[in-house]
Amino acid sequence: MSRKPSRTADSGKPDIRTVAALAKVSIATVSRTINASPAVSEKLSKRVWDAIEQLNYFPNTHARSLVSGRSRIFGIIVENITNPFFPELISGFEEIAVAHGYEILVSSTYGNAQQLTNCVRRMLERKVEGVAVLTFGGEEPVLDQLAGHHMPIVLAEFHLDDPMVSTILLDYSAGIHAAVEHLVELGHTQIGFLAGPHTLHSANTRRNTFEQTMHESRLPLDQDWIVECDHTLKGGVAGFEQVMNLKSRPTALICSNDMTAIGVLRAAYMAGLRVPEDLSVIGLDDIDFAEFTLPPLTTIRLSRQELAKAAFDALRLQAEHAAANGAGVAIQRDFLVSTNLVVRGSTAKPAKAK
Repeated sequence: MSRKPSRTADSGKPDIRTVAALAKVSIATVSRTINASPAVSEKLSKRVWDAIEQLNYFPNTHARSLVSGRSRIFGIIVENITNPFFPELISGFEEIAVAHGYEILVSSTYGNAQQLTNCVRRMLERKVEGVAVLTFGGEEPVLDQLAGHHMPIVLAEFHLDDPMVSTILLDYSAGIHAAVEHLVELGHTQIGFLAGPHTLHSANTRRNTFEQTMHESRLPLDQDWIVECDHTLKGGVAGFEQVMNLKSRPTALICSNDMTAIGVLRAAYMAGLRVPEDLSVIGLDDIDFAEFTLPPLTTIRLSRQELAKAAFDALRLQAEHAAANGAGVAIQRDFLVSTNLVVRGSTAKPAKAK
């Protein structure tokens, strides 16, 4: 039997006065706490949030933004949400944001410039306080649009001479150097690289770092063994087939990302090659799927949690600096995220060395 909603029950819903009474503080203190005012001590803030949780009270975020003049929303734009790397990155970013009293608005460009423009327009319409543009390439057409609104921006691997823009620097050198060194220790000297699209900053940086590492290691660098493909499973398959059509083939492949590497694992299996007995494969990113492939993928870890934290910290510093009108105060604008090698089952000695 259905029951009609009761107006009496509705009238019993907690409000800001109920929270203030339970926490034994003023209504103003509750309001300041909800709006993350630094004027409220940690002790009082805890009492207010304990009362909010106990009463199951939901603050009106729209009203809060009208009163404070802040939306407390950060935008995050990624390149391709179907790549597991990006949902993992978004999840980490959201977890940190919520813990600090922010909400997030997510958009994906799928490598389309017009879609990126639409994403930015959507962010501006929702009055976000800052945007993390983590597309790793192709941002230039909309940067002026964002900068013109004096909005905090964080970019990956892209510097902009603007005090409102921060940059996340991704240090691939440690991870790629460790990957090459690992293969050399196994006995490999013929090492190929499946590069990502040249339109992506990250792909170019990864390729350049690989080439530099090979030179420093005094290993032969055959340009035929460096194949450009997209950062997808199908890209890995296509790259593998191109390498297999060469007269002289590498005994190991380092891939620009894990999706490409997983595509190589699939293509090698279909071609009757055994990984790692016939071909060693290394990915880059260490997405969650990497340890569940057959064999488990050796990969260069780029921590999504560290990247998410760097992106959030950069936006928060800029946004709160702007809200406090801290003109002339220097703040951190560069954030470094490093890489390291995770050895699993997709690498072994080359067949001729066994």
